[in-house]
Amino acid sequence: MLKNNGRCLKRCMEVFRRWFLCLARAWKQRILRWAYVLGQVLYGMTFYDIVRDLKKERGHLERMFVLFVFSDIFGIPILSPYYSLRLLPYAVPRIMTWKMSLFRERDLTDLCDHEIG
Repeated sequence: MLKNNGRCLKRCMEVFRRWFLCLARAWKQRILRWAYVLGQVLYGMTFYDIVRDLKKERGHLERMFVLFVFSDIFGIPILSPYYSLRLLPYAVPRIMTWKMSLFRERDLTDLCDHEIG
């Protein structure tokens, strides 16, 4: 009879251990999710505007770079053909995005991108 109770106790302890591990895993996921949300909120409150402005500035500089390299297309000889050909491998991957940015439809709200206040 005691042997049977020991086996039952072991089984109950195993069930309790599995239940506890499952509960701990669920709480860990919940805590990680809240930490991620809190991190995103803090990022949005502190660095989002800076990062957005830096990305816009990088886009403007890339468009200027491609314009300088392919200025001969528009009849503006800014660089000699030798230097344009040397810079060509760096500019070729950006040609499609450059064309899309040039032909993108714009309106007045693009000019007024800054916040009011």
